Amino acid sequence: MPLELFIALRYLLARRKQAFISLISLISTIGVAVGVMALIIALGLMTGLQGELRDRILGSTAHVYVWKTGGIDDYQAEVRKLRGVDGVTGAAPAILGKALIVAGDAQAFISLKGVDPALEPSVTDIQKSMLSGGVQALVDDSAASDVPGILIGRELAIQLGPPGGSLRVGDSVTLQTPQGTLSPMGMIPRMRRLRIAGIYSLGLFEFDSEYGFISLDLAKRLMGRTEPDLIELHVRDIYDASGVADRVTAQLGADYQAKDWADLNQSLFSALWLEKMAISVTIGLIVAVAALNIVASLILLVMEKSRDIAILKTMGTGSRRVMTIFMLQGLIIGLVGTTLGSLGGLSICYVLDKYRLIRIPMDVYQVSYVPFVVLPRDFIAVVVSAIVICFLATLYPSRQASRLDPVQALRFE
Repeated sequence: MPLELFIALRYLLARRKQAFISLISLISTIGVAVGVMALIIALGLMTGLQGELRDRILGSTAHVYVWKTGGIDDYQAEVRKLRGVDGVTGAAPAILGKALIVAGDAQAFISLKGVDPALEPSVTDIQKSMLSGGVQALVDDSAASDVPGILIGRELAIQLGPPGGSLRVGDSVTLQTPQGTLSPMGMIPRMRRLRIAGIYSLGLFEFDSEYGFISLDLAKRLMGRTEPDLIELHVRDIYDASGVADRVTAQLGADYQAKDWADLNQSLFSALWLEKMAISVTIGLIVAVAALNIVASLILLVMEKSRDIAILKTMGTGSRRVMTIFMLQGLIIGLVGTTLGSLGGLSICYVLDKYRLIRIPMDVYQVSYVPFVVLPRDFIAVVVSAIVICFLATLYPSRQASRLDPVQALRFE
C-alpha cells in the first residue's frame, strides 16, 4: 500500500483521542451520500414522469400530422403515398370536431374523432387499449343495424353512467354536433342516437375522459365534411419524427404540411425539462454543502496533525506527497459517500417504481402513479459530478498542509 494512502486511511480511522475528527469525517460522508441519493431520486422521478407522459401521449396520438392544401380527395391514395416516405410505419385519416354527448341525465362535451377502423390501429394504441368491444365494431355495428357505434374512454363512461356505475357496451347515447340542419325554424343542431361499441383506457386522463371515436363516414355526415381533415402518421423512431415531417414536404411537395409530436407538445416537455433542471440544481446544493464539510474536516485535521506533518517533512517527505495524503483523505470520503448514495438512490427508485408506491391524482397529472426511471447518462453525471466536487474541496486544505513550515510547527510542541 502506498505511504500516502496508508496515512490517509489512518487519519480517517482516528483513535479515541481524535474521535472528533472521525465524527466530522463521518458526517461529511453521510452528507455526500444523502446529496447523491436525493439527486438520483429527483432525476429518476422527473425522467420517469416525462417518459411516462411522452409514451402515453404518443400512444394516444399520432407522431406526425399531415395537412394538404386543397384538401384530401382520396385518402387511400394519400395513405399509400405517405407510407412510402422513409421512416413511416403507419398512416390513417382523421376528422376532428366537437360534440355534446348525452346519456340519461348526464352530459359532457367531447372531442370527436372520425377514424378508419382498419387503419387507425396502425397509428395509435386504441386497439390495444380496448377494455371491452373493439375498433372494428364501429363498422360492424353500422352494417348490422341502423344505430352507429362510438368508442368512449373509461373515465367518460363513468362520468355518463348511473351513480356508482358506468356505461357499458350496448348502451345508447345521443350525440349532438354544432353543425346544424337548416329548417323553417332556423338552424337545428344535428342529433344522432349512437350505441357504445367499445370502452378503452389509453392511460391519459385527457383522452379517457374527453374523446369519442366514430367511423369516418359517420363523422362526415355529422360534421358536414366531404373529406378527412388530415392524415396521421406513425414513425419508426419517435426522435426522428421531425425529420420525417421534413421529408414529407420535401418528397411530396409544398402542398403537404407536416407537424411532429415534439412541436405540438413543446410547451409541456419544455416545462418538464426546466423543472428537472431546477430540481437538479436545488438538490445538487446538498452535495456542495457536503463538500464544505469536507473542507472543514480537512482544515481541522491539518491543524490537529501539524506536528505529524512537520515530522514527515523533516524525515524527507516532499510537499507534494503531503498534499497527496490530504487529497486522498477527502477523495475517500467522496468515493464512499457517492457509492453509498448511488446504491441507496438506485434501490429506492427501484422499489418505488416496481411497487408504484407514490400515487397521484390522475385528473391533475395525467398518470395515476409516479414512475422512477434512472437513465445511465444521468447516473454517470451525478456520480462524476459528486466525485469532482469532493476532489475540488480537498485542494485548499491539502495545499495549506503542503506549505506548512516544520520549524514553526515544532517550535511550540
